[in-house]
Amino acid sequence: MKILVLAQEYSSKEKISQGFIHTRNLEYIKAGIIVDVISFALKNGKYNLDKINVYSEKEFYKEHNISEYNIIISHAPNIKNHCKFINRNNKKIRKIFFFFHGHEVLKTNEIYPKPYDFVKKKNILKENVRYLYDRFKLLYLTKFLKKYLSKSIYIFVSEWMYEEFKKNIKIPENEYKAKSNIIYNSLGNEFLKNTYNIGKPKIYDFITIRNMLDKSKYCVDLVYNLAIKYPKYKFLVVGKGEFFKHHKLPPNLIFESKYLNHKEITEYLDKSRFALMPTKADAQGVMMCEMATYGIPLITSDIFVCQKVLGGLKNVRFIKNDISRIDLEKTIKNLLPEKDKPERFSYKNTIKKEIELIKQQGEKNV
Repeated sequence: MKILVLAQEYSSKEKISQGFIHTRNLEYIKAGIIVDVISFALKNGKYNLDKINVYSEKEFYKEHNISEYNIIISHAPNIKNHCKFINRNNKKIRKIFFFFHGHEVLKTNEIYPKPYDFVKKKNILKENVRYLYDRFKLLYLTKFLKKYLSKSIYIFVSEWMYEEFKKNIKIPENEYKAKSNIIYNSLGNEFLKNTYNIGKPKIYDFITIRNMLDKSKYCVDLVYNLAIKYPKYKFLVVGKGEFFKHHKLPPNLIFESKYLNHKEITEYLDKSRFALMPTKADAQGVMMCEMATYGIPLITSDIFVCQKVLGGLKNVRFIKNDISRIDLEKTIKNLLPEKDKPERFSYKNTIKKEIELIKQQGEKNV
């Protein structure tokens, strides 16, 4: 069984990028599936990461032929690269798995909050054309997905993602429902195999980890304002971005400009009493799910996707995305760590389901 994975960007030894794709691929390999990757962001050459060959599109054609692969997997298909690649190789493609993760099938101007002012100033032209591009994108994807319906399998990373797809892609639901699957993103093994260390001395009261601080959907402004509102607590924010170049750090908030791998994340969580991960928009919120599974008490936003994905977990509480409506002390009262791992994010309910689908469909296309 051999699959080719299409990704706009892919992790490397230097940087984690769309790490949820690499997490999946490592499990596919363990199940005996051969995995190659095309990273469209890679302009030339190739590299190897954990025994997975990652190619630029140009390099891929030098070494491989599409007909080698039982299945093509497209993560977050975009018009510029994914659709173009699939159209170009249509006759040689046997089966396509489309994974829908978010923006690719969303009206982003309706779903995503307004950007921070310092971001908007730098991208004012981009903001002005986004509305028109979204409409074009959804019309194009409707036509494109309909064209490949007979050889497609759809995987949505949450119930919310499926509902948004139904609203925005104008294909009758009865035409794709039977080939659609809702499977949460699989989690990193560090969070599944290990458990929050309650006994380790705590340095921080609240920790927020966001790779992209400047995306307003991740609510770093809310975390910042909570630190100002509650000076007796110590806050830590870890990630990359310019937010704190435009906002003076209060004395009880520490910012570390860095990316963290999974092991480093768990080490930081062990030093913290609570994970504070508000959000204004998420398809699933993988890192939140990983933190909740690890067992640290988690605070996130009271929005549909968070309630659907994390609702009912003992170590999770929900807050409004409005500083005036948040009582942090009331929120953390009786909010305790959890040793039991939630079944909804277990191996058998996530990655195992994907592997079973891949093997089932791949065997039909030998």
